[in-house]
Amino acid sequence: MSKFLVRASYSSEAWGTQIENPQNRIEIVGKQMEAMGCKLLDGYLAFGEDDLIIIVEAPDNATAAAMLIKVASSGAISNISTTVLIDPSEGVDAIKKAGDFNYSPPSK
Repeated sequence: MSKFLVRASYSSEAWGTQIENPQNRIEIVGKQMEAMGCKLLDGYLAFGEDDLIIIVEAPDNATAAAMLIKVASSGAISNISTTVLIDPSEGVDAIKKAGDFNYSPPSK
């Protein structure tokens, strides 16, 4: 399972709806994600550039993308930014593989 950091902003309409009917959308969406084999591991509302920050576990990139495309298509959120997260042991494996890569930088 892959992990993803997702950052997004709520639309003004979504904020208005939540003011009229306050609800824990992180909890609700987390349950909806389960139908796609995903798990919302952690989530926060934030102040600043992003309104929402979540960490999601998904079976693969395509499933994560499909889920986020569907959410984005609703118009409730915008400015979605997704970062694939690599656990430390995978990171060490990547560093080791980098040592085997015969890369040459641009030269004059």
